Amino acid sequence: MSRIQTAFEKLKLHRRKALIPFITAGDPDPKITVSLLHTLAEAGADVIELGVPFSDPMADGPTIQRASERALKHRVSLSDVLGMVAEFRKNDSTTPLVLMGYGNPIEAMGWETFAQRCAGAGVDGVLTVDFPPEESHEAFGHLQRHGIDPIFLLAPTTNDERIAKVAKQARGYVYYVSLKGVTGAGNLDLGDIERKIPQLKKHITLPIGVGFGIRDAETALAVAKLCDGVVVGSRIVQEIENSNEQNLLANVGRLVKELRLAVDQA
Repeated sequence: MSRIQTAFEKLKLHRRKALIPFITAGDPDPKITVSLLHTLAEAGADVIELGVPFSDPMADGPTIQRASERALKHRVSLSDVLGMVAEFRKNDSTTPLVLMGYGNPIEAMGWETFAQRCAGAGVDGVLTVDFPPEESHEAFGHLQRHGIDPIFLLAPTTNDERIAKVAKQARGYVYYVSLKGVTGAGNLDLGDIERKIPQLKKHITLPIGVGFGIRDAETALAVAKLCDGVVVGSRIVQEIENSNEQNLLANVGRLVKELRLAVDQA
């Protein structure tokens, strides 16, 4: 059983929902990423999504775009990110970790090499924003052969036929994008989520995490009542951006604990 599956099974047993925070590797400085990962885990993260910096992140709003820019100023590469994961694993062998990013850096490394290195570093899942399931059978076959869960995005506009296609290939959990737009966008409509989740559940037996537009504890609680997990990215990255070296870990830890308490109320 994978770390992701184990985490969700434990949550289900205790009738709890998952908190899935996101940060960008190398933001604001590569030296602090591993400490940030441990801070997220200690504050109550059930799964962590770690963004791979990319120069043209099409699904990301301004906040996460700036995070990638800060990381790329330090020349943080995919190899560097895998090294951060390996370092994190020296002291944390249980918290599931998902790499989230775009296909170009993986294509440059080669999918088989990438999958091997993910397995060696301790990566549990990979979400590639610009690799839809229709075009990624071979690529994600490499991941699955090495025990890495391919994780897919679904959108409010996704129809039943495509939901069924994703359900056949996805492992770990499915990430439902709660609104039309980029990360950090506003206008979150809880009614839309409430209507869409039953449609997804007709085809998908995996846990469903919901993200995009979750800005505070109140929204996290409301969303957690509708799904299996809450993904929070831009709000955490914003906290990183607004902090300094002295208070960054404390500020992020406090925010994630607030989100944890809210999600647990669901």
